[in-house]
Amino acid sequence: MRLLTFTARVVVVLTLIAATASNVAAQQDADGSNDHPMLSRFPGYYIEDYEAQDFGAYEFQLPDDKAQKVEGRYWQISYWLKEGAKKSGPVQIGRNYSDLLVKQGGKTLYEDLDAGGGKLSARMSAGGKNIWLEVDVSNDGEVYRLTVVEEAAMEQKVEFSAMELSKILSEKGSVALHGILFDTGHATIKAESKNTLQSIGDLLKQEPSLRLEIQGHTDNVGTAEANRKLSDARASAVKQYLVTNCAVTADRLTTTGFGDTKPVADNGSEAGRSQNRRVELVRR
Repeated sequence: MRLLTFTARVVVVLTLIAATASNVAAQQDADGSNDHPMLSRFPGYYIEDYEAQDFGAYEFQLPDDKAQKVEGRYWQISYWLKEGAKKSGPVQIGRNYSDLLVKQGGKTLYEDLDAGGGKLSARMSAGGKNIWLEVDVSNDGEVYRLTVVEEAAMEQKVEFSAMELSKILSEKGSVALHGILFDTGHATIKAESKNTLQSIGDLLKQEPSLRLEIQGHTDNVGTAEANRKLSDARASAVKQYLVTNCAVTADRLTTTGFGDTKPVADNGSEAGRSQNRRVELVRR
């Protein structure tokens, strides 16, 4: 009987140990998760859920029932209070994060927080980009979620093939390309432009009679004259690349720089400025 009692006790103890270990493991950060590089967590909280995307979108709450959709590098991190840890209040949580941005020159855009929870949004500039933040607190502060978007335009990953370029030029007479990238403020072509340039070279080889005007376009950052010169230099750099690397004869290509005079999108946002920075091919 004593043996059975002892065994039963051992089982109970082992069960409690296993339950404790399981509970502790459940309160560890989710696999692959991290705090945002700019924003630490409150003491006593762990990451329950984590998502990060190179390019995502989110609508941030603004005053007067308005919202603004922001696109760019995206994080969403959910924090839960560990068992036995001291809970922070929703107002304390939200304002700690917004005050951090305000101290760096940012601004609180919206706040609706009370003892039960609520939401706050803020924005700051860093490294020439806007950083947007939403703090969403629930369960009296036991759970809170950070959504952060570093505003940026989407990097072009999909390029036109030579066949697609031929079809568009035949139908429309011109095609805008965003896959030809340059160093900021310069006409130096970046290595990641190779696939797009190769497609143009293949097109010119497949259609020996085709002649193209290469047009350079910029956003409105800088003076109009500087942008015109930059766009002209970039168009010339594309021509030189095709002549040097794709065996295209120079007399089949002409170049023109239009600077910021022909925008296709609003220059008031990075996404719009990105659309305006382009190279266009026009059938001659």
